This record gives sequence, C-alpha cells and structure tokens, in this order.
Amino acid sequence: MMAFRNLSVETTFALLGFTDYPDLQIPLFLVFLIMYVITVVGNLGMIGIIRINPKLHTPMYFFLSHLSFVDFCYSSIVTPKLLENLVMEDKSISYWSCMWQFYLSCSAVVAESFLLAVMAYDHFVAIRNPLLYTVAMSQRLCALLVAGSHFWAMFCPSVLLGYALQLCFTGFKVINHFFCEYTSLIAVSASDTRIPQLLLLGFATFNEVSTLLIILTSYVFIFVAVMKVPSASGRRKAFSTCASHLTAITIFHGTILSLYCVPNSKNSRHTVKVASVFYTVVNPMLNPLIYSLRNKDVKDAFRKVIDTKVPFH
Repeated sequence: MMAFRNLSVETTFALLGFTDYPDLQIPLFLVFLIMYVITVVGNLGMIGIIRINPKLHTPMYFFLSHLSFVDFCYSSIVTPKLLENLVMEDKSISYWSCMWQFYLSCSAVVAESFLLAVMAYDHFVAIRNPLLYTVAMSQRLCALLVAGSHFWAMFCPSVLLGYALQLCFTGFKVINHFFCEYTSLIAVSASDTRIPQLLLLGFATFNEVSTLLIILTSYVFIFVAVMKVPSASGRRKAFSTCASHLTAITIFHGTILSLYCVPNSKNSRHTVKVASVFYTVVNPMLNPLIYSLRNKDVKDAFRKVIDTKVPFH
C-alpha cells in the first residue's frame, strides 16, 4: 500500500493539448472561453427556467434539466484545464487530478448517452398515448430512470479506473491530448494495457448499442404513431416535438461514433482531438441552444422571465 502511494506521488502528467499550434493559443483560448461562458449560462439558465415555471414541470423537462446539469458538469470538468493550458507554460496535471478528471468526464458522457435514450422513450410515451402520459411517466418512474442512468454512469468508469490505478506511470508522462481521456492516458503506461483496452471497448460497445437500440426502437414506434394522426397539423406538431431531441442525438452520437472509428495512430491524433473538442466542449454548449431555439414552451417561459425581471413601461 505504501508503494502504491509513493507511485502516485512520483507520477506527474503533462497534457500536450494544442501545443502544435503555438500561434493559435490565444485565439483558441478566447474561442473556448466564449463557448464555456455560453455553456454555463445556457445550461444553468435552462435548469433555472424549468424549475421556476410550473408549466415545465413535466417528465420531458425533468429529463431535460438533468441533461443540462450533466452538460454543465461535463464542460466544467474539461474546459477550465484546457483554458489554463492554452495560456500557461506549465501543462502538468497531478496523478490523482488526472485520474479524477478521467472518471468524472467518462461518467458524464455515459450519463448523457443514457439520458438521451430515456428522453427518446419519454417522447414515444408522450406521442403514443398523450392522455395517459403523466400517468405512464410517473414521478417515481422518472426518478428511477434518471437514477439508473447516473448509477450506470458511475459504475462503468469505476471499473476502468480500477484497472488504470493498477498501471505503472512512474515519472513524467506526456499525454497527447487536452484532457485525461482514457485511451490517451493508458497509452503512456509502461504496463500491459490489453485488459483496460478490452474493457473500454466492451463498455463503449454496450453503451452505444444499447442506447442507440432504445432510441431507434422508440422512434420507429413514434413514426408509426405519428403516421396514424389524421390531421397534417397534428403530425407536424408531433414531429416538431422530436426535432430538438433528434438534433441533439445526431450531434452527440455522430461525434462519438466518428471518434471511435478513427484508428489510434499518430496520423489521426489531430482528428481525435478535434472530435473530442466537439463532444466535450461544443456539444454541451449546443444542447441548451437547440432546445431553447426549437422549443416554443421554453421560449415562452424565457420571455416571461425577461418580462418579469425587466418590465416595460
């Protein structure tokens, strides 16, 4: 146990980040700073609007508030260190900080994946039987679905973290990434990493296949249900309800799938970093914008808040 403590103390990582582009450090800092501010304001604002507006106290917005919370946490886990490394010469991060960042960021991405699947099922119930929607999606069921998503999001990274803590990282190690992403982290280990890589592949495959299966199945039934709606206006309203969610799913899962399809070679590291920026920084910023700009209820609630805070005479 003492040897394990000494090992962790002696190990320091350096996040290489975007040092290949020295002339772009300040412009990148400004871009990421603006995106982070939009992410924080957008997601916390979405949570606040949902909480204070009784009209939005429905299962759909309950799940959306949790998605916004996960996006806020995800961006806050990764972006501050990214911003620091863009302007500071010291790119180092301690052993335990790196492991903690990996665990929390991995938990956030798994939680978001399953919350998007839960929201697809919620849309299916709402469109399939709108009169019994609040009965079918009871508060207890909603709480269980969210709790289950967060439990699985904590369990998966715990297993990966357990194996990562057993790897040898003595000395100063340079991670070719802007945060402690798992494949980049274990790549600098002197130990055999076949088991951690297989576990990552197994969890990633299970999470993607299961969530996409839930989403695709839900939307097949949604499409069938919408086609049975007699009026064209009713069909348009039903499809518009799903538009924001489909956009969020396409961006999130499209980026994740493209990231894991990229071969792990030196020639593809820039592609991996760009894809990682998209799902760690860009996606958490876009989600509240997508749901606010395409959702009439959210826009109406936002206008009411503005009118209350800034009355016009």
